Amino acid sequence: MPRSVNNVASRARRKKVLKRTKGYWGARKNVLTIAKNVWEKGQTYAYRDRKTKKRNMRAVWIQRINAGAREHGLSYSQLIGKMAEKNVSLSRKVLADLAMNHPDAFKAVVNSVK
Repeated sequence: MPRSVNNVASRARRKKVLKRTKGYWGARKNVLTIAKNVWEKGQTYAYRDRKTKKRNMRAVWIQRINAGAREHGLSYSQLIGKMAEKNVSLSRKVLADLAMNHPDAFKAVVNSVK
């Protein structure tokens, strides 16, 4: 009996990879083996950098809070320490937003823990 090859599924798999690498430069977009390697590498970077993005945003929030706190005579660590003492639980994301966009509200938070 002759060997049966599922050409439809094979072609679909290849097209899926090539569709995902559309817009890449040179052979990265139209040679299957290269396109597959490049796409897999890109997915690895994407996974890794979704984690890195969270770290970077936390660092940005801390810088913004520190800048806002120093306008009111406190450092970041002093502000966070006093907030912990007084049981004021606001996330760094919220504090950074207050410091940037709502300075009056941030000032009220700082004055409540001073």
